[in-house]
Parts: sequence; structure tokens; C-alpha cells
Amino acid sequence: MLSATCHCGSVRVEIPRPPEEVTNCNCSICRRLGSLWAYYDVDEVKVVGHPERTDEYMQGDRTLRVVRCRHCGCTTHWEPLDRSRFRRVGVNIRNFDPAVIGDVRIRLLDGADTWKSFYWEDLA
Repeated sequence: MLSATCHCGSVRVEIPRPPEEVTNCNCSICRRLGSLWAYYDVDEVKVVGHPERTDEYMQGDRTLRVVRCRHCGCTTHWEPLDRSRFRRVGVNIRNFDPAVIGDVRIRLLDGADTWKSFYWEDLA
């Protein structure tokens, strides 16, 4: 189990393994947050301090909530509102020590326009 906290330590996120890849999305919220998302099944992620120490933000079609620490403001993860239909959680991997995560492939997602994704190395 890998563990990380927000900046102040009020919220801890635990994941079962390093991600195989992370997503850098340029949609209106992700580009402002500067998050790198790693995806896991909802049953694989444990968030300690949530909801008592977190705030949430919902936008658009309101299918998910973006969660941040109420004290320091660090975005920790996003989660689906309907867990019976959507089984994926996005964990902001930037909260984890880079040495723990290691080198991981970054998928670039055009969430602002086309919803197509690519990898930097595919452009070379």
C-alpha cells in the first residue's frame, strides 16, 4: 500500500500500487488544478479524513466530485457520485513522493475539446 497526504497532512490517500500511467488533462478544471490523475477502482482507494476534513466541487454534468483538503486546499482525488454505475476514482498522484511512484508514462488528454489522448513519445 502506498500512502500520501495533502500538504498539511489532514487527508491521507492510500493506493494499492504505483500507477502504470497517469493522465494530464487540459479540461477547464484539470488545467487549473495542475493535477496528474491515476485511476483505480473505488474499492482500491482509501481516503482517511474524508469527508470530515474535505470540501468538494461538482461541475458540468455532475457525475463526479473533485475533493480537496479543507485546511490546505490540496486536491486529493475525484470520485463518482453514483458508485453503482461508475467504479473509477481519480487520485491526484502529485501528492505522492515522486521516488515512490517512479517513472510513469504520462497520457495527455484533450478534455477541453476532442477527448482524444496521446503520449509525448508518439509525437516524436
